[in-house]
Amino acid sequence: MSTEVDDIRSISFDKLNKFIQKNNLPSYRSNQIFNWINKSSFRSFDDMTNLPKSLVNLLKENFVINFTEILSKQISNDSTIKFAIKLHDKLVVESVLIPSNGRVTACVSSQVGCSLDCEFCATSKLSKMRNLHSYEIFDQVMILNKQSVKNYSLPISNIVFMGMGEPLLNYKNVIDSINLITGENGIQISNKKITVSTSGISKMIIRMADDNIKFNLAVSLHSAIESTRNKIMPFSKSFPINKLIDSLCYWYEKTKRKVTFEYLVWKGINDNVEHIEALVKICKRIPSKVNLIEYNSIDDPRFLKAEEFWINNYLKTLKEHKIAVSIRRSRGKDIQAACGQLANKY
Repeated sequence: MSTEVDDIRSISFDKLNKFIQKNNLPSYRSNQIFNWINKSSFRSFDDMTNLPKSLVNLLKENFVINFTEILSKQISNDSTIKFAIKLHDKLVVESVLIPSNGRVTACVSSQVGCSLDCEFCATSKLSKMRNLHSYEIFDQVMILNKQSVKNYSLPISNIVFMGMGEPLLNYKNVIDSINLITGENGIQISNKKITVSTSGISKMIIRMADDNIKFNLAVSLHSAIESTRNKIMPFSKSFPINKLIDSLCYWYEKTKRKVTFEYLVWKGINDNVEHIEALVKICKRIPSKVNLIEYNSIDDPRFLKAEEFWINNYLKTLKEHKIAVSIRRSRGKDIQAACGQLANKY
């Protein structure tokens, strides 16, 4: 009966140290190995040229190295690029590069599929297959950065965890990946240039605040009225709006970072004065800004883009109440790379 062998990049320093001790090796070898496996250029145990051959062979016998690779690439008319990234077990996630005004934003995935059931999102139709390991998220970003330089002659300037999956339901791996990405062996991007987007897992927002997280937080809200939100995001019945807002107040109290509310407007769902007023009320409780997002169709007749009149009504009313607001136009929708469209169609 075969047992699964650990990817050496998935183990903690403590576990690596125990392995070294168990094999009666000097403790400094743990540091040497750990430095190697966290280098973006690390591809083989044979790269570890400062280790004795006997130790390299021991590592080969006990661990593996799994890597990700580009399976396919699609380029939009607006220069957005969508990548299908193949994992070691042949599962696939999608990632997107979005160029704009001398910057490049990388939209990365945290799960294969998604744990949640947002009715308007194509990714939720896939169901969750598994979480990504921290090194898989790290590899994803390193691949995207290389492609950004190749295609735009610019490195990644911003990272958004807005691809496939709910990042806060893969909390440890997401946090560990961000530490790798921002570290000396990553692309050394500032935490201030990273945004993690959640559908509203309130207990994990509190945990993030307690963990003194330095990156930005965005919340997919889409309705500030409980009954509407429960219909379009059924999982939210377990995370009521009042608890979500309390957790966001706690987040701001601890971090002093504004929350960004992501907000889609649909015909016959939230295109009315009642929903606008409910959103204003919430924004007044929490220092925040609002991104009004252009809806990207997933061929579900229940969800249709609202008329511009209502988009402009949201914009006008929020501004009147001195709430920061902008309209985020879709990028890459001709290749199904826009918000809510990632569904492994490559």
